[in-house]
Amino acid sequence: MLYRTYGKTKEPVSVLGFGCMRLPVLGNDPTKIDEDKAIKMIRYAIDNGVNYVDTAYPYHGNGITHAGASEPFVAKALKDGYRERVKLATKLPSWLIKSRADMDRYLNEQLQRLETDTIDFYLVHTLGSHTWPVLKEAGITEFLDQAVKDGKIKYAGFSFHDRVGLFKEIIDYYDWSFCQIQYNYLDENYQAGKEGLMYAAQKGLGIAVMEPLRGGKLTDGLPTEALDLFRQADVPRTPAEWGLRWVWNHPEVSVVLSGMTTLEQVTENVKLAETARPNSLTAKELKIIEQVKALYKERIKVNCTACAYCMPCPAGVNIPGCFSIYNDYSVFGGTPETKERYKFMYNFRLDSKAHASKCVECGNCENHCPQGIAVRQELQKVQALFE
Repeated sequence: MLYRTYGKTKEPVSVLGFGCMRLPVLGNDPTKIDEDKAIKMIRYAIDNGVNYVDTAYPYHGNGITHAGASEPFVAKALKDGYRERVKLATKLPSWLIKSRADMDRYLNEQLQRLETDTIDFYLVHTLGSHTWPVLKEAGITEFLDQAVKDGKIKYAGFSFHDRVGLFKEIIDYYDWSFCQIQYNYLDENYQAGKEGLMYAAQKGLGIAVMEPLRGGKLTDGLPTEALDLFRQADVPRTPAEWGLRWVWNHPEVSVVLSGMTTLEQVTENVKLAETARPNSLTAKELKIIEQVKALYKERIKVNCTACAYCMPCPAGVNIPGCFSIYNDYSVFGGTPETKERYKFMYNFRLDSKAHASKCVECGNCENHCPQGIAVRQELQKVQALFE
């Protein structure tokens, strides 16, 4: 395992971090983690050098307004001496904060759920134009200062889903130790993007990258043209390796978070991380990735990563599911099978609530979408195509 210095914290962190957002589940219920499988996965990663474990208050829950199963599970997985071997990261649910007292209440609850006295890396979750003004008014900086002073957290940071101008404003507002941004070869100039990456690095922040494989979109069922382009490289690589190596190629990036679902994914990613050195991709390889990027950009309809922050929908629409199938239809050539998936997959039956035409246009989803998607407008397009 390779390690990089986490910015001004000076902490050595593994280049691969274990993201606990997409753990294996029992059946199709995201709130029921398959603990036996998931514990084996996390402990295998730690035994092979991973020392950064990332979770959050709503992960593996029923929408972002409720506490999920991820934090208590992580506490269980890190027993038997594993907690002492890792840096633990979790996040304050910023969208639930209305007052200074709320911040203390959620932090104390998370310490109990994680069964720890100190959270190594504590992030203010998914900062953006809707949450940042409220948090500033409620006293977020004083809260973070006090939490560090009290020893409840070691370092303060934030995760971000908005425009780069706001990203810079937030960085300059407080003496953050680190930040977490979405970054992959399709999103080089999206949200904080490369401009934000370089700005944070210049300010000395440690940088964690989420969605390096865009929620699996850069690994599963790639268009034939993309696979043909990758085959032109001198060194054969899997789609996952191409995606991860592109992010690791940036020396400004400290740790890349992967939300792994199977032990096979863990073993593959751990092996890849052993050679994940910055500036190691050749000019030819970088050109191939640019060609693949152009191919994808031409086909993707909705910039959705299936993070599910828009859920639950008050009307019952499966928003990420709708967009996933809509994008697949476009990227993979409009196959009849994709239309059948719209009817049947994720219980998308035309007499159910889950399909796009059940949208009542309340706009609640758009207030929570970290990608800034015009959800209501895009759902109308999904309806027009599939219904």
